[in-house]
Amino acid sequence: MENQEEIVKVIQLNNSEVTLVGTAHVSKLSVEMVEEKIDTGDYDCIAVELCAPRLENITNQAWWKNLDIYQVFKKKKAGLLLINLALTAYQKRLAERIGVEAGKEMMRAVELAREKDLRLEVIDRNISTTLHRLVTEVSFWQKLKIVGGLVAGVFVGEEISEEQVEDLKRGDMLHAVVSEFGEALPEIKRVLIDERDEYMVGRLAQISAAPNAPKKIIAFVGAGHLIGMIPNMESPPNASHLEELDKKPPSSKLGLYIGWGICVLILSMFVVGFQQSPELGGQLVITWVLLNGGLCALGTLIAFGHPVSIVTAFFAAPLTSLNPTIGAGMVVGLVESYMRKPKVSDFET
Repeated sequence: MENQEEIVKVIQLNNSEVTLVGTAHVSKLSVEMVEEKIDTGDYDCIAVELCAPRLENITNQAWWKNLDIYQVFKKKKAGLLLINLALTAYQKRLAERIGVEAGKEMMRAVELAREKDLRLEVIDRNISTTLHRLVTEVSFWQKLKIVGGLVAGVFVGEEISEEQVEDLKRGDMLHAVVSEFGEALPEIKRVLIDERDEYMVGRLAQISAAPNAPKKIIAFVGAGHLIGMIPNMESPPNASHLEELDKKPPSSKLGLYIGWGICVLILSMFVVGFQQSPELGGQLVITWVLLNGGLCALGTLIAFGHPVSIVTAFFAAPLTSLNPTIGAGMVVGLVESYMRKPKVSDFET
């Protein structure tokens, strides 16, 4: 078993003794350590770096994989789907090299908690909140960097060995990686790491301060979170700060204003055309409809879209082209998902 001094920290928090265990999400040794720690029988509560939706996904994978895409849109989980698909592709490739399923240590902790009838707590912030804050609070260029990083990780990532994964849990290496990440992408680090560090400490503080607080909690978190969580343990965020971290800030309306501004501009051009000559105005409208609708319908046909989707493409494109914030593909995709009802699993193969 690996040296645990740097990745296991025991801290007294309110009425509970909290053992923080840093794991690597693609690591056989981390899975073994989870089993070893829980099998000691020393703990009456297991906390994991998961939120309720992610817990539901890993414990009921059949439900998630068989959920049709239309229902994903209807349940407003499109963002969750996209991030899951990107991470799944990367994690599958990594798991194939190392021989262990990504996130297996968290799955194993959940399994053992239920097998041993131990209290299970999810302490991470809801992934939809994190994604929303990432979209609304991070600059466009930094978002572009993280998307580029995900794409690169899926298609052109360099080889990573099991030894390299384990090395990342060493204190010096971990500090170097997190610091480098913070320097390159400070806003993203704040939302993805720093805020979640605070949130998880706040959740542990709530659990340990409750009347039914467990005596001993063992919390499994990614090793990268230990650096931020340990200092926060000295002064955990209070309820109001925790609530602030859990808020979804209002989305910027700049894109909406720009979109409608372009829409007004295009419609104004049509109006000018009709004022100069009704015939000219009519020709502009016909040309606009045929070019936008025809090309969009042709593209849908080439992609073997459903006949209803092809018709939808023809009528939707001339309208959605007036406002760049609403894409014809969004409308056609929604119709196609309703007609074909593809499953989430179809996108993971």
